Amino acid sequence: MSILIDKNIKVLVQGLTGKEGLFHTEQMINFGTTIVGGITPGKGGKKCLGIPIFNTIEEAMNSTGGNVSVIFVPYAFATDAILESIYANIQIIVCITEGIPVSDMIRVKHFLKNKKSHFIGPNCPGIISPEESKVGIMPNSVFKKKGNIGIISRSGTLTYEAADQIVKWGYGISTAIGIGGDSIIGMNIKEIMKLFLDDSETECIVMIGEIGGQLEIDAAEWIKKLKNKKPVVGFIAGKTAPKGRTMGHAGAIIEKKIETAQEKMKIMEKSGIHIVKSPADIGKSVYEILH
Repeated sequence: MSILIDKNIKVLVQGLTGKEGLFHTEQMINFGTTIVGGITPGKGGKKCLGIPIFNTIEEAMNSTGGNVSVIFVPYAFATDAILESIYANIQIIVCITEGIPVSDMIRVKHFLKNKKSHFIGPNCPGIISPEESKVGIMPNSVFKKKGNIGIISRSGTLTYEAADQIVKWGYGISTAIGIGGDSIIGMNIKEIMKLFLDDSETECIVMIGEIGGQLEIDAAEWIKKLKNKKPVVGFIAGKTAPKGRTMGHAGAIIEKKIETAQEKMKIMEKSGIHIVKSPADIGKSVYEILH
């Protein structure tokens, strides 16, 4: 079973008429996702790829019944697009846009409190469930096989690598979620881990983290306290990163010793997580645990 999304979702694309929005909307449609509308202020009433375009998210929801939003809006306008979707009570909001200021994300996190929306991102590849739906930019070719392995990742490319390794070892993916690598994001590792633990068809979880922050540590310490667990395979990218230098993502910067890859992996291992030292070993580790 998938988490957060399934084949019944109705997706609205904020920024569909832009270059990135247009390309990835086609890819989502090819994967089997139901796209019911696009939002581009000033272009309401037009059609793109045969999909109706609306001026506002509220108008699009009322006309189409859309309940999921994916955002391809340029960073200067992305915060308003996120807030608009939260205000409209969109169930799942996925923001692909990178470069959103930290101050804006603080506003978004505050606005999310006591709201119904689940927010993924920003600066993330999105969510994908084979044979169900895709909301985001993950490559269709890698995620062909539905199965019982869930993936949570701060890295886009390592998400794809992990899925490829898992499939090569004979397993498939239930859902893969790229949460984004910025310092302030929507749903965190622990929150998504809970959803996978409640999913009856997900038997094993792969957690791909990075240097910087404590999301992986918080999740590991929470897992350690659980009585009913599922096996978790963990990998932390950035073992050779120098202290104080941003590596790739805005959130991938070591400020304390505990935020290094080595320290995170020690804590995760003590919490019962199966640690792999290379992403190339993820599929093998999953096989050895479940075989």
